Formats: sequence, structure tokens, C-alpha cells
Amino acid sequence: MANHTIRLDCDSYFDSVGVSASLDLQAQDYHLLEGLREGSDRAYEQLVLQYQTPVYNLVARLLNDPTETADVVQEVFLKVFRSVGSFRGQSSLKTWIYRIAVNEAHNQRRWFTRHKRQEVGLEAEEEGLPSYSECLSDHGRSPYDIAVGAETHQLIEEALAQLNPTFRTAVILRDIEDLSYEEIAEVLQISLGTVKSRILRGREALRKILTERLEMAPTMQLTPQHAD
Repeated sequence: MANHTIRLDCDSYFDSVGVSASLDLQAQDYHLLEGLREGSDRAYEQLVLQYQTPVYNLVARLLNDPTETADVVQEVFLKVFRSVGSFRGQSSLKTWIYRIAVNEAHNQRRWFTRHKRQEVGLEAEEEGLPSYSECLSDHGRSPYDIAVGAETHQLIEEALAQLNPTFRTAVILRDIEDLSYEEIAEVLQISLGTVKSRILRGREALRKILTERLEMAPTMQLTPQHAD
């Protein structure tokens, strides 16, 4: 009986820790939002410092076009700054920003499909100017970067680029950005069931692509995952 009591007490403790962390995050978001609504320069700097790298990485993977990524990221933050007054906190700040980023990336991809591919580039890109990614501060390697080596990382990035954009977005948000299914549903404005379906189909498509690519690299093994 004592063992059960201890286990329950531990469960209650960890639950309380999780709730406390969630409340702390909500408090941080609240203070940051208040500063943004008041036009605080410090709040704007904190927002960019906190979200510039994850937003850049997300957009880069969704577009798979480094030349367009910086412009889209800039537009994301402009929309965040312009719309912060109308944000009512019905989702977390991170979820809201990611929703804007996903929408902007999708809009850019649609524009590219309709217009950019019909153009012929005549001018060379300017040399000597630093890229947006080179200006970003390095906040350390993510679990995704640590989990796979550079070669495997590259294979996965290339495979992701081949996925249907609908499935690629869901897989990136879940397996790379580590959002919950509920957060992904909020970002994409779709049902929880649709989220899980897209992730499963995206993972299966990714597995098939990697299986074909890795026939020449038998040292890497893929472990099937399930959308619980």
C-alpha cells in the first residue's frame, strides 16, 4: 500500500511541476505581449531573440529555398508586430507565431508556383553580403541535430523536401519542432484526427524515400513511429 502511495505522490509531484512550468511560460508570454502592445523596444528585441532561429529554421524547411527564406521570415515578424494588438491569447504565443510562419511560407510557395518559375533570372546575386542565417545567433544544437550525424541529417532534409507540402508541414512541426498534436491542430487550423493522419502518411512517405536512398548506406536503420 505504501508503494502505491509513494508512486501516486511522485505522479502528483511531476504533474505539479509540469503545471508550474506551463504557468511560468504563460506568465512570460503575458509580460512579453504586454511589452509589445506598449511598443517596448526591449520587448521587440526579446521576441526576435527568442523566435528568430526557430522561425527561420521552420520556414527554411517548408520552402526549401534559402534565397526566399529571409524575406519570408522578415514578413512573419512584421505581421507579428502589426497584429499583436489583436492577439487575444486563445493559443500560446509560440503557436500563434508558428501559424503566421506556416501561412507565410505557404503563400510564398503558391506565389512561386504561379509566377517565379515563369521568370528567367538575368542578374547574378550580389556577392559579399551576409545571409540572414549568418546573422542569427547560435543557441546551441537542437535534439534533432544531436540525434543524427551530419550525413544522415542531410539525407533527411533532402527527403523532407520531396514530401507533399501538406504532409511535410505536419511532420516538421511534430518531429523536428516537437509541437504537440493539439498545438499543430491550432497552427494548421485543422482537426486533431487530420493532424495524426497527415503525420502518419508523411512519416510513411518519408520512410519510403529514405529506404530507397539508404540502400547504399546500410549502417543507418529507420525505426517506425506512430502517431499516438
